[in-house]
Amino acid sequence: MPPISRVFACGLLVAWSVAAMPQSAADGDVPSESLTGKPGDPANGRVVVVGRQSGFCLLCHSGPFPEERHQGNLAPDLRTTVADLSAAQIRLRLMDSSQNNPNSIMPAYFRTDHLVRVADRFQGKTILSAQEVEDVVAFLLTLKTP
Repeated sequence: MPPISRVFACGLLVAWSVAAMPQSAADGDVPSESLTGKPGDPANGRVVVVGRQSGFCLLCHSGPFPEERHQGNLAPDLRTTVADLSAAQIRLRLMDSSQNNPNSIMPAYFRTDHLVRVADRFQGKTILSAQEVEDVVAFLLTLKTP
């Protein structure tokens, strides 16, 4: 199977296999601090967002990426998605979007528990590293209009 197909299959498997979580996260559950203790790099975050190897965000979302021919329409444009969100709220959605929407098909990019049908080689691994999550948060914050 080509690498893109594996990433796509893995992302869909995780998205469809996330167990139901509470209706919404209480304010105390929102991770307000960086997962790494340092700020994210927006340039690296953009690479993850448009990349077809890890984040695969453009499979479902669209955004201000004129060089990317194929962008998704299953989820809102990324500018709309982050317009009213804080860094902590964006981080939570990346970590596990089912905390805000139990019916979300977005993969939990930084969670390893309560997943089913995960291939052995992916057991105990997150889709994105803590630094990649922070980099994506930093990039998505640049999409907000002042």
